[in-house]
Amino acid sequence: MKLPCITLLATLLLTVPAAAQLQIAPPATVPSATPEKQKAKPHAPARKKEAAPAPKPSASPKPAPSSKPTPTPTVIPAPPTDNSNADLVYGAYQRGQYKTAFDLATARAQAGDPKAMTMLGELYSNAMGIRRDYAKAAEWYKRAADAGDREAMFALAMLRISGRGGSLDKNEAVKLMASAAKLGEPKAAYNLALLYLDGQTLPQDVRRSAELLRQAADAGLPEAQYALATFYKEGTGVPKDPERAVRLLQAASLADNVDAEVEYAIAMFNGTGTPKNQPAAVALLRKASRQGSAIAQNRLAWVLINGVGTPMDKVEGFKWHLVAKTAGKGDPELDKQLSDLPAEDRAKAEAAAKKWLGTK
Repeated sequence: MKLPCITLLATLLLTVPAAAQLQIAPPATVPSATPEKQKAKPHAPARKKEAAPAPKPSASPKPAPSSKPTPTPTVIPAPPTDNSNADLVYGAYQRGQYKTAFDLATARAQAGDPKAMTMLGELYSNAMGIRRDYAKAAEWYKRAADAGDREAMFALAMLRISGRGGSLDKNEAVKLMASAAKLGEPKAAYNLALLYLDGQTLPQDVRRSAELLRQAADAGLPEAQYALATFYKEGTGVPKDPERAVRLLQAASLADNVDAEVEYAIAMFNGTGTPKNQPAAVALLRKASRQGSAIAQNRLAWVLINGVGTPMDKVEGFKWHLVAKTAGKGDPELDKQLSDLPAEDRAKAEAAAKKWLGTK
C-alpha cells in the first residue's frame, strides 16, 4: 500500500499538451513519511525544502503530495482568562519582554500555577530571556504535565522523543502525546498521527492516523488540515473525497500554509473538487511564490509564459523560472524556451530574478 508522504511541502507537476490546455496538478504519491527526523522549531507553517522531481509534461497526472510534516517541539501557552497575574505573564511574553515574563512566571510557578510552569519550560527551551537549558525546560514541563497541563505534556513529549533535556524515551513520549491529545491538544494529535502513519515507533495504523489528523484539523491546525487533505485525495485511512480534500486545503491556505496554498491553487486552476477559477488560482500562486515556494514559482512561470488564466508576461514568467531554479526547481523545457527568448527580454528576466534574489 502506498502512503502519502506528508509535510508542508506540496510537489506538483505541470501538464502542457498545449497552451490552451494548460493544467497543473500534483505528481504520484511517494511512499512513507518519517516523523522520526523532526526538527526543533516553534510551531508555525514552515517554509521548506523542495523534494519534487523536475516537472515534465504528462497527459494524465495523478494527484498526491510528497514529503512529511515536521512536528513542533515547542508550544506557546494559551493565556488563562481567570487569573490576572497569569495574564501579565502571557502579556509580557506576547510583547517579547521575555525577561519580564520569566520573572513573573517564576513567581507564579512557585505558587503552583501549571501555566506558569509551562511558560518557564517554553522560555528555557527557546532561550527567551534566559540561557537555553533543556534539562530545566524538561523539569518545568514535567511539573506542569503532572498538574494536567496538556501543552506541557506535548512539549515534554517532543523533548523526550528527541532526547533533549534527558535520555531519549519514545515510549514516554508516546504516552505523553496520547494524554495531551485526549485532552484536546491539536499538535499532540497531529504528531501522534505521524507516528501511526510512519509505523516505526508505533504499529502502522492509517485509520487511527486519519482520526487523529481529523481531530487536529477540526481544532484548526493548518498542518493537520493539509495532511488530512492528502488522505482524502488518496483514500488513505478514509474514503476518497476530492471535494472534502479541497475544503481542507482551502482552510489551511487561509491560515497561510504555503503548501496548501499551492495545492489549492492547482485545484482551482484545474477545477478539481471545486469550480474552476483560474484568475483566483494564479493570484494564490503569486502569493505562494512571494512566500518562497519554488513549486509555486515554477507553476506561476508556466501560466505567465503561456498566458493562461492571466495576461501573458514572458519576462515576469521567466523571472519566476529563474528564481525557482536557484532553489533547485529546474525545468529543462523552460530553459529551452528562455534560450529562444529575444536577448533584450531575456536580459530583463535575468535582471528581475537577480533583483528578487538580492544578487548583483
